[in-house]
Amino acid sequence: MSDQARERTGRRLGRRPARRPGGGTGPGALAPAASAREPGAPAQLAAALRTPAGAAQPLFAQAPKAWQRALPYVLVGIVVVSLLPTTIVVLADDYGMDGGWAGALGVAQTVPLLLAVTRPLPAWLLVLVADTLGAALLTQADKVAGHSWPWTPMAVIGYLVLMACLGLRESIRTLVGVWLVTGVLGAVLGFSQPADTMNTAALLFVLGGVVLALTGALRGLGDARQRIAEQESISEAERSRRTLLEERARIARELHDVVAHHMSVITVQADSAPYRLPGMPEPVREEFAAIAASARESLGEMRRLLTVLRAPDGAGGAGAADTGGGADGERAPQPGIGRLQQLVEATVRAGQPVELSLAAGAARAAPPAVDLSAYRIVQEALANVVRHAPGAPTRVSVTVDDDEVLVLVVNGPAARDAVVEPDGPGTGHGLVGMRERVRLTGGTLDTGPLPDGGFRVAARLPLHAGAGTADGDGTNDTNEERS
Repeated sequence: MSDQARERTGRRLGRRPARRPGGGTGPGALAPAASAREPGAPAQLAAALRTPAGAAQPLFAQAPKAWQRALPYVLVGIVVVSLLPTTIVVLADDYGMDGGWAGALGVAQTVPLLLAVTRPLPAWLLVLVADTLGAALLTQADKVAGHSWPWTPMAVIGYLVLMACLGLRESIRTLVGVWLVTGVLGAVLGFSQPADTMNTAALLFVLGGVVLALTGALRGLGDARQRIAEQESISEAERSRRTLLEERARIARELHDVVAHHMSVITVQADSAPYRLPGMPEPVREEFAAIAASARESLGEMRRLLTVLRAPDGAGGAGAADTGGGADGERAPQPGIGRLQQLVEATVRAGQPVELSLAAGAARAAPPAVDLSAYRIVQEALANVVRHAPGAPTRVSVTVDDDEVLVLVVNGPAARDAVVEPDGPGTGHGLVGMRERVRLTGGTLDTGPLPDGGFRVAARLPLHAGAGTADGDGTNDTNEERS
């Protein structure tokens, strides 16, 4: 388990935000409800005990309050301040050790306990060496008879505090090793036990094992709670992903059942019109053939979109949609600048006067993303002209220089006898799609009405990544009325 995961899960276990009555969280939650649901100090301390510290964290690092995080330092400091003078006095007076050696040994046995909050294993090594050295020196003391040996009462207390810190921090394998080393060292020292002394090796071995077992169990409980919390997070992410896939599948079904069905009907009707209506003039036949061709092309793009939406690997974003998304979508090439002539001709056949000015080599100069974005922007702009300004003269211009592709679509006001959709805001999907494509390529988009009643769409698409001059979201939309 990584340290980031421990820290993230520890915050989740140690700090639960207050919930609103409706189930939400945040600063708007009612204060009485928050105070009523917030656990008390004992419960918070218990949660901190059950939350293991990471490799570079002190004990209680995940506690919600500052005084709780400082509590281990305070407790260990109190133990050191209490044991240091007591150890010196007892060694000098009760055991008859020289004052200088008693002072040095007292410092060596107690001061390393200050490391136990953040580095318990190095602290244990220092204390173990100091206690072993003290046991060896006590064999030469004048009054050792009748007292505890090899571990003095102060050494036992300090060692148990150290065992508690180790149990809350280290792994089970490390704790077992520490416990066995303590027992083996006490047994070895027992062969040189002075006469008339009380051997405390077994006492420390048993008490140390009990402390390690209790604190190790607390740590194991914390590890189990962390794993449960992480599994809940993973399950929540999987539920969100499954919900997204189900929604995409629902959209795909609706597109297939509604849009694709109607487009198929249009294709069949347009193809069968010359046979159902004999004696049809040649221009009318060509018009129905053009309608059928446009409907089949739309069906092809619809199938590619459905393939992207049904992809289980989440490749249904804008980038995947542009590249075809999925094996079936990659079989047909995406349109680009080279197909603008066909797009304009289809629009002209629909009764919309359109002029195209296309720079030579524009299709070869543009990378695939820019090539497709330029085509889609022109396609959407012409669709808006047909919808909102039928019969308006329209100019489409695509130019290329060393750094960018400039796409310009300008139309005049609608023809006087044209039937225009009622005034009112559109869905906005068209301009949103243009902005998204321009943003993904790092370009800029400028749209807005003209003084004569027309409309302009101007897009600058950089030919190289990072060459865009977009500011903010890369758009400058002054009119949101078109869809």
